[in-house]
Amino acid sequence: MQKWYHILHKNTGLSPYVWVVFYILPFYFIFRSSSTYEVVIGIVMIIVFFICYVLSFLSKGWLIYFWTSLQIIISIAMTVLFGYVYFSLFLAFFIGNIQNKIGFFTLYTIHLISTVVTINMGFVSKNTELFNQLPFVLVSLIAVILLPVTTYNWNKREKLQGELEHANKRISELVKLEERQRIARDLHDTLGQKLSLIGLKTDLASKLISKNPSLAQTELQEIRQTARIALKEVREMVTQMRGTRLEDEMFRITQIFKAAEIDFVLEGNPNLTNTSLMTENVLSMCLKEAVTNVVKHSSATRCSIVIEPSRTGLVVQVKDNGIGMIEDTLCLKGNGLRGMKERLEFVNGSMEICSSEGSTIVIRVPNVFKQPEKEAGA
Repeated sequence: MQKWYHILHKNTGLSPYVWVVFYILPFYFIFRSSSTYEVVIGIVMIIVFFICYVLSFLSKGWLIYFWTSLQIIISIAMTVLFGYVYFSLFLAFFIGNIQNKIGFFTLYTIHLISTVVTINMGFVSKNTELFNQLPFVLVSLIAVILLPVTTYNWNKREKLQGELEHANKRISELVKLEERQRIARDLHDTLGQKLSLIGLKTDLASKLISKNPSLAQTELQEIRQTARIALKEVREMVTQMRGTRLEDEMFRITQIFKAAEIDFVLEGNPNLTNTSLMTENVLSMCLKEAVTNVVKHSSATRCSIVIEPSRTGLVVQVKDNGIGMIEDTLCLKGNGLRGMKERLEFVNGSMEICSSEGSTIVIRVPNVFKQPEKEAGA
């Protein structure tokens, strides 16, 4: 359970000063009574109620249900004796913060039934206090019905959001770890073997330089050729490190949707052949931003990515069945979407957004063909 003084303001959206009114209001109902005995009983019930309310937030296990049961009894007594029904609002809010599903539905049912029965008994017995505040009583009854469910769903959503963020961090850490291991393997395979070969040939050349200069010259030429090959392979490896392949990004996207419990469908081949590495890296960053928006803001249960390559260009569509985008977002006022647009403009690409039955982002980039290696070396 969270700290009660944090929850009041965070989850209700009301200022703590508004809740102070509910703290003071029961005393007004009590002091209207003509009997000193009833006033004393009422004050004792108010103090006990708020003590139980605080203890409910601070307790764990069965004590939570014990203190809540006492509050329900006091709320019923206050309604019958003084016509004060607003303790039910405190109970409705607290019950919504119970994380155990069975406990929540049990207390929610008990509280709802007891509140409805108590109010109806007051009307049947013609309690003037209830009739005088009839509109507020009806509003409180609606709150007793809706507030626990709303608060429970809100807390559940926050919990899932926290789990999703934790899963995303974990996935990011695993990706970094895998990337480090891949770099280590590539360095070992690329440089380790060739540096060993260069060392052996250097030793051999130093021995042959006085005995057989022509053979030593041949060894030196092979050393030079091996060094050039190693340098070329290192440059290729660094080039691959600078950008993210769409195929690799699609694997991470699949993991993110799986963690978020969103059905994901991929249409098309993410292994691009006619697209430059720079363009592919821009596409990967844009897809990462689009997928993040779907997970965090769309409330979608299904998302699809369609890859349609052609000889002259590439079209990628990201479509979800969520709540769509608001007008400000469609105008690219969000930093994420504006960043996507700027990245695409750098590679002469474009982006369109449609918000109908969910949202659809259409990304278009032209293909830039690489010069053949033979021509490039000419």
